[in-house]
Amino acid sequence: MTRPRVVIVGAGFGGLAAARALGHAAAEVVVIDAKNHHTFQPLLYQVATAALSPAAIAWPIRHLLKTQANARVLMSQVTGVDPAARQVLTAGGPIAYDQLVIAAGAGHAYFGHDGWARFAPGLKTLEDALDIRRRILSAFERAELAGRGEASPAVTTFVVVGGGPTGVELAGAIAEIARDALKSEFRHIDPAASRIVLVEAGPRILPTFPGRLAADAARRLARYGVEVMTGARVVDIDAAGVALDSGRIDAGTVLWAAGVRAAALVAGLPGEHDRAGRTRVAADLSLPGHPEIFVIGDGAAATSPDGTPVPGIAPAAKQMGAYVGQAIARRLAGREPPPPFRYRHAGDLATIGRGAAVARLGPVQLTGLPGWLFWGFIHVYFLIGLRARFFVALDWLWSYVTYHRGARLITGA
Repeated sequence: MTRPRVVIVGAGFGGLAAARALGHAAAEVVVIDAKNHHTFQPLLYQVATAALSPAAIAWPIRHLLKTQANARVLMSQVTGVDPAARQVLTAGGPIAYDQLVIAAGAGHAYFGHDGWARFAPGLKTLEDALDIRRRILSAFERAELAGRGEASPAVTTFVVVGGGPTGVELAGAIAEIARDALKSEFRHIDPAASRIVLVEAGPRILPTFPGRLAADAARRLARYGVEVMTGARVVDIDAAGVALDSGRIDAGTVLWAAGVRAAALVAGLPGEHDRAGRTRVAADLSLPGHPEIFVIGDGAAATSPDGTPVPGIAPAAKQMGAYVGQAIARRLAGREPPPPFRYRHAGDLATIGRGAAVARLGPVQLTGLPGWLFWGFIHVYFLIGLRARFFVALDWLWSYVTYHRGARLITGA
């Protein structure tokens, strides 16, 4: 008899977890992704700020699933879903499914101002990270090329929009590059004189963290030379900088870390969606009215049984993927479904710069060097493979001792 086919769209944290949970199921598992690699997104900012090379945080999907006999990987762009025909529509043609898991992730949200994207790139993919790395490093090269005292201060002014973990990490890392990594390498400019501004529309940065940790992060950023502007709303972005409701900042480089929007594939699904385009799912993460379709990760507007919203972070996506994989395996085996999905929050982490981070683990709160060491341990632990863990840890140790960043290559157009 033909085995039922489970199609998984997306090989991020959620998609991979779902595929692995189906490793022993009597099913054909088809994983479809537009790229051939899985990316460890929490460390994308390290690629964007020249601390790590792309290969340190990305792995071929085929390699990750090569030992799973029931899994097949297809590299293709998914353009839509036909629930009536039970088909996934791809650039290579339709693919039939019996069960479907959509783990398509999310993109950048510019809150109705999509034209800002060309001036203020966000950080979701390796391509984004390499583009940001090019912009940051090129700014210093343009200033040096202009000659001593000739470059406008705006050339080496960097504005990061969004005071969440990604924005805080980007701002701190740029300050570290300017202050430490590029020290004594230029003859006509002083990189340490660069201006780095972190803009947040809310009353404080790191709004999901306890107030004490957010305040500590703001103090440390200020110590590193980062200007933290809270209560500042962006009203326009162009090639010359950022316009705020309180004034304008001329800047050569603007980076966006202020919001996300569900992938177009998710936004096009039937049913109710929230303001970010995420689809509202049932207690078992299925699409209401379509029990054979599950939506997980950044595309799912899910809540735990107590009504707590599930955050759009990597641990949540992994838990969703494992849950859905097990639910489908039970369904195919004729067993009782699992209880409703319940997200278990392990904690919050954000690094600020060299030797400093903030971490919340239940009642435990860490700052400074202890927080940074814990942050590093956790991220190394969750990397895939012993080789990646060893080389990332070695890169970080070398950077800490020498103040050097070994991936300072300007590539791309």
